[in-house]
Amino acid sequence: MAIARIELFWAITKNDRRLLIEGVADALVGALKVPPGDPTVIAVTRDAADVVLPSKVSDRYTIVTVTMFAGRTIETKRRLYQAIVHGLQSLGVPPDDVVIVLEEVPMENWGVDGGVPASEVDVGFKVDI
Repeated sequence: MAIARIELFWAITKNDRRLLIEGVADALVGALKVPPGDPTVIAVTRDAADVVLPSKVSDRYTIVTVTMFAGRTIETKRRLYQAIVHGLQSLGVPPDDVVIVLEEVPMENWGVDGGVPASEVDVGFKVDI
């Protein structure tokens, strides 16, 4: 299970926002080996005037926060980082303007299937990859 939140500080068309969401979802599926219908991906556009951004970034600065089950290897995380950056690059976001933060949550801290700890159900994929 994975939930990604993409925070944008620049104007984007509805079509490109959809491509961005699908690109991050594809990265989660490919790198984390979760089922295609599993990830939730949300894109949020913020007004650049409402934040303090690093001075060395372009106007395409993008933050991706992924909340996921704990247990992935560093190799899997590297694949995820590269897949997300590659997907964003295809939409004109420079690789140096992408920040990815992983929030790893133990499975017992996820309530799924009507309020059952994820550690007690078959989630349909391996986490320790």
